[in-house]
Amino acid sequence: MENQYCSDRINRCVIITGMSGGGKTSALNVFEDQGFYAIDNLPPTLLPQLLDVLVCHASAVSNGVAAVIDVRGGELLNDLEKTLPLVRKKVKKLEILFVDASDASLLKRFEATRRKHPLTGDTTILGGIARERELLTAIKKNADIVIDTSDLNTPEFKARLMDIMGMSSDGISVIVSSFGFKYGIPQDSDYVMDVRFLPNPNYVAELHPLSGKDKPVQSYLAGFDALGEFIAKVEPLLGFIVTIYGSTGKKQLHVAIGCTGGRHRSVAVAEIIAGKLRKLGKRVVISHRDINKENLQI
Repeated sequence: MENQYCSDRINRCVIITGMSGGGKTSALNVFEDQGFYAIDNLPPTLLPQLLDVLVCHASAVSNGVAAVIDVRGGELLNDLEKTLPLVRKKVKKLEILFVDASDASLLKRFEATRRKHPLTGDTTILGGIARERELLTAIKKNADIVIDTSDLNTPEFKARLMDIMGMSSDGISVIVSSFGFKYGIPQDSDYVMDVRFLPNPNYVAELHPLSGKDKPVQSYLAGFDALGEFIAKVEPLLGFIVTIYGSTGKKQLHVAIGCTGGRHRSVAVAEIIAGKLRKLGKRVVISHRDINKENLQI
């Protein structure tokens, strides 16, 4: 069966390069958080081959590929210029991002982290920085975007990068899932809410075979004041949280709602919360992990 994600070309490819200590890793993390396929310290000649493989990778096709290529590759860095024409044929949009900083800022960062500059060799940190600048002169001239991080802290750099690269900070997707505590808390959840304080429809004969997606179960739970009070408190809280998370560049937020078996209460509450968030204009994906598992019998 043909992979539904396969495409003839990757939507976007960003080559991240620049000075060691300038913030290339932070930049790569931002792209990865935005759904890009991220890879560090890639030899330039391997990039076209990687793009051929990733044409059937969902996030790479729809969001893009971000690859750090720098002096750690040694002489292989010289292959970047001759590789670019081939890369351009395989992607719809190619951008070279050069991350820079002043010598003083780079020296301070290396001294603070006690890391060795990759080109230090038989010279000082400043000597390694000077060698690196010389090696990267041509690449910097041909870069599409140059960001100087000398006076930027990490949050400021992320905000600047997302703005320059056209990556919206409010494009976060919210996953609202239901689960049963008896089957374990979802390991990838950011926030977990326990709704076992609500009466359990599992013990009501006519509701037992149903799930929280069914109107009778939802109506039953709505008859208890505790549900309305809970939703009234949770709605503004989640609205605030989603906005704050989005401003940091986080691409996805997972809110998990749990009850005992994951079939009635958590499902109904997850449906309600998802609806509230959609009305607030949030992008919501809903998932019921344990809805079809064996009903609680005790």
